[in-house]
Amino acid sequence: MALQQAVNASMLLPDDADRATLLARVWSNRQGGPCPALLRNGRVFDLSGVSATMSGLLERPDLKAGIAVDGLPDLGAMDDFLDGTAGRLLAPVDLQAVKAAGVTFADSMLERVIEEQARGDSARAQDVRARLTPVIGDSLRGVKAGSHKAAQVKSLLQEMGLWSQYLEVGIGPDAEIFTKAQPMSAVGCGDKVGIHPISEWNNPEPEVVLVVRSDGAILGATLGNDVNLRDVEGRSALLLGKAKDNNASCAIGPFIRLFDDAFTPDDLARIRVSLRVEGEDGFVMTGESPMEAISRSPQDLVCQLLNRSHQYPDGAVLFLGTMFAPVKDRRGAGQGFTHEVGDRVEIASPHLGRLINWVDRTDRCPPWDFGVGALMRNLVGRGLGERI
Repeated sequence: MALQQAVNASMLLPDDADRATLLARVWSNRQGGPCPALLRNGRVFDLSGVSATMSGLLERPDLKAGIAVDGLPDLGAMDDFLDGTAGRLLAPVDLQAVKAAGVTFADSMLERVIEEQARGDSARAQDVRARLTPVIGDSLRGVKAGSHKAAQVKSLLQEMGLWSQYLEVGIGPDAEIFTKAQPMSAVGCGDKVGIHPISEWNNPEPEVVLVVRSDGAILGATLGNDVNLRDVEGRSALLLGKAKDNNASCAIGPFIRLFDDAFTPDDLARIRVSLRVEGEDGFVMTGESPMEAISRSPQDLVCQLLNRSHQYPDGAVLFLGTMFAPVKDRRGAGQGFTHEVGDRVEIASPHLGRLINWVDRTDRCPPWDFGVGALMRNLVGRGLGERI
């Protein structure tokens, strides 16, 4: 892949990295396995002695004190994990459930309705978009999900014959919360992301990903790519699992940024997430998603994810959805956007850094072969069984 140039730490770190509390997960050649780690001054410090898993580390009530201690083993420079010298950078989660909230921004609601109306056919999408945008687009802007105004909009659109299951979860009282990927299956920054070979209409979904403790506390955030097959989901919403959960179709990273005085939930609510797709064919597409445009608050989504009726004892990460639904033509007029093998995808935010991946087919991406069982055996073999 011509565009798959080297990735270095300066490309990935937040703009205020010197003030950020950043947790990473690396495969350490020296330690012989995965390690939760603290990033500080461009160095990677091993937290396995505090907790052998990222899940266990984040569940500690003394988390901030535990990672602030002196004398943590120095595993090497961050760049040594990006060039393969010391190991490699992994997705910064392990045992947590990987969940996602869908249709949380007005613009992406409109595109989901278009997918449904077009029945997954990208060639029909332009005509459907032209017919629906003036009506649905104007109706949805500024509507708070579950509000009285949302109920009025629903009634209006039902009378017009334009109501959709996507609008139901977009502005109705109940959010769409689904399983994006299995624990341990997410890929990290620098890895390939996968598009299923049956798909001819697909896209990246740049998103903020919340890091949630088992008691529902939101500890921080990272970036994610909720890769989507628009033609598959457009054929039927019941194919959501096939559209979303495939080999290498979930990217998370590069790091978890914990909330502290330098980065608060209020800061998160104001961030903007940018997307840049650069193809080997010279195609370039950019976009941006402001978190202020979300129709449900992150806290509301977490409450719908994790509550007395639904628990995640190892914690969870939650993709918050995206307002970016690419429509820039690529293969021809009216065809809209779809990925090509070799695309470079960069998802970035000044507070959270940059998540960079390259696109390939799911059947050509490295297979997922290191799951929970392999992790447990590895940690026990390294004498870390009591630290899990």
